[in-house]
Amino acid sequence: MSTPRPPLTLLLAAPRGFCAGVDRAIQIVERALERFGAPVYVRHEIVHNRHVVERLEAMGAVFVDELDQCPDDRPVVFSAHGVPKRVPDEARRRNMIYVDATCPLVSKVHVEAQRHFANGDEIVLVGHAGHPEVVGTMGQLPDGAITLIETVDDAMRFAPRDPSRLAFVTQTTLSVDDTSAIVETLQTRFPQMKAPHKEDICYATTNRQSAVKALAPRSDIVFVIGAPNSSNSVRLVEVARRAGTPRAQLVSCAADVDWDEIVDVQTVGITAGASAPEDLVQGLIDAFRARFDVVLEEVRVTDEDVVFKLPRAVA
Repeated sequence: MSTPRPPLTLLLAAPRGFCAGVDRAIQIVERALERFGAPVYVRHEIVHNRHVVERLEAMGAVFVDELDQCPDDRPVVFSAHGVPKRVPDEARRRNMIYVDATCPLVSKVHVEAQRHFANGDEIVLVGHAGHPEVVGTMGQLPDGAITLIETVDDAMRFAPRDPSRLAFVTQTTLSVDDTSAIVETLQTRFPQMKAPHKEDICYATTNRQSAVKALAPRSDIVFVIGAPNSSNSVRLVEVARRAGTPRAQLVSCAADVDWDEIVDVQTVGITAGASAPEDLVQGLIDAFRARFDVVLEEVRVTDEDVVFKLPRAVA
């Protein structure tokens, strides 16, 4: 007689996984391969997920760090995180075929920064140093035009040239709570500072964090499926821990789970970062079902229906 499996409740966050910008970027690479044939070069990971990258590599995509690793006679796709202006400038100089897969919500931040610069404002960017999105945003303008602020302490130390000519933008994948604290500090110090017309942190980041806040207080453990270099995935782990699950952890797939740790556990929360495909979520659910008598409950905070059009070059 087989041993009865212990009962377990799985709380499944919704929304989770792919956002419209990620879905668009992946489609751009797939369409470029269909239209131009392999190989198609991609500057940086199209999105921060190894499983997605490996699938596209198997289809004929070649991922590189910089444009000088691409031949002139093959198309190149720029990642969803955005690129400095020097990259498309160089592609045009070399007469390359290129397709820009920058998320439209990141492009919105670029436009905001350029508008503030044209108006003579000093610009503050709230974000994480070295993240491709931050590199791309700062690369829209001349060196020194944008000051990066990463923490509340940075905001306290910042000394603008003219407090009356100041504006801020933010990385789109930040923690909503952390960013609010930084912005509040800046606005308290510099009341005339101009804000974005619409929140820069993207709808998908906000929604996924809200869903984690809803399930974390009920969970013994929360698993966030995503990559360690995915900003929005790492933020989900932080949000889960603050919301009541100290054991929240990041995994790339079910194979990363240490099943010996799942003891004396009654409820597990599951979510996925905006660049993690749904099949990884289902794989984790199946792995739990193989070991436990699972009751699955969806914790939905909102519905998403955002879709971004593909560029004309691959539409």
